[in-house]
Amino acid sequence: MHHTAILFLEFGAVLLGLGVLGALALRAGISPIPLYLIAGLAFGTGGFLPLATSEEFIATGAELGVILLLLTLGLEYNADELVTSLKGNAPAGLVDLVLNAAPGAICALLLGWGPVAAVAMAGVTYATSSGITAKVLSDLGWIGNRETPVVLSLLVFEDLTMAVYLPVLTAMLAGVGLAAGAVTVAVALATVSVVLLVALRFGRWIEAFVSSPNSEVLLLKVVGLALLVAGIAQELQVSAAVGAFLVGIALSGELAEDAQALLAPLRDLFAAVFFVFFGLQTDPSKIPPVAGLAMALALASIVTKLLTGVIAARRAGIAKAGRIRAGIALVPRGEFNIVIAGLAVAAGAHPDLGPLAATYVLILAAFGPLAARLVQPLVEAIAKRA
Repeated sequence: MHHTAILFLEFGAVLLGLGVLGALALRAGISPIPLYLIAGLAFGTGGFLPLATSEEFIATGAELGVILLLLTLGLEYNADELVTSLKGNAPAGLVDLVLNAAPGAICALLLGWGPVAAVAMAGVTYATSSGITAKVLSDLGWIGNRETPVVLSLLVFEDLTMAVYLPVLTAMLAGVGLAAGAVTVAVALATVSVVLLVALRFGRWIEAFVSSPNSEVLLLKVVGLALLVAGIAQELQVSAAVGAFLVGIALSGELAEDAQALLAPLRDLFAAVFFVFFGLQTDPSKIPPVAGLAMALALASIVTKLLTGVIAARRAGIAKAGRIRAGIALVPRGEFNIVIAGLAVAAGAHPDLGPLAATYVLILAAFGPLAARLVQPLVEAIAKRA
């Protein structure tokens, strides 16, 4: 059979299968991310039906998925909001960073994986899934609650931290020397600072250039600009995903809302492909040996995120019920965690890092929304008693 025909058959079967899994997730009221990861495990090396031809094509789609995920995440904020959030919520954000990066870093060091893998695992356990958390807040009617701005501010702080963390991790994974690494990180941080400055000072000019009454032209301009900046960022040793994130930040107002609406289907398509690709890189036979460790790490992360939410909400004067909701909303892991693990796996940080991260995300991506639903009656009882 012709190479292109096999490619279409395999990729079409993958997309159709993802559609079925997404429908099942909707009916069950859970995030589809764990199901997408499982699909990748089934189609990858050691799976039930390994792909023969389309893996390279899917790899390119996965990279696009990361860029679109971070672009749409950046569109949710603007530069002013990021700066304001950084100033107002820095103490709570630092508590979040210390409490939730620690389990991953300690785990990697205790296992003897080395400092580079420890930094990668710190990122895997640190970041909350903005997408899943936003869906939980919406589905359970928590959007208008007093604790929701606290949760969102922590997510913004995490995103800004990622803009600094990813270049540092990329330099460490590249294995460059101390001097070269310092230069790489300095260039990366300077790039992030310049883009934020441009977004603050010249955001209107960028929006005027990108803006168009025609949806097709607007989509082409936004995606083209994001890919162009992502490519430049990659050349400067800043993550391409961070470059796309900063493009999203530079756009705001109605333009950002219009771009989000246009990008949503495209993002969802390639994001699903990304999660599948991460699963393809993970050998299912390597998951059982790390399952117990992943469960222990997940339990530790649930405790640390609950503690983070309680501390942050208490600082904001939120009642007990709201503090619990804030902590529960921060539990899910998903996009960023897999992005970080994917970078580490591609660089060969440690062979067990990929399976551990995949299992860890599977647990918390599935359990996070479920826990929020289960805790709702308890929270309501606490609120009534108060």
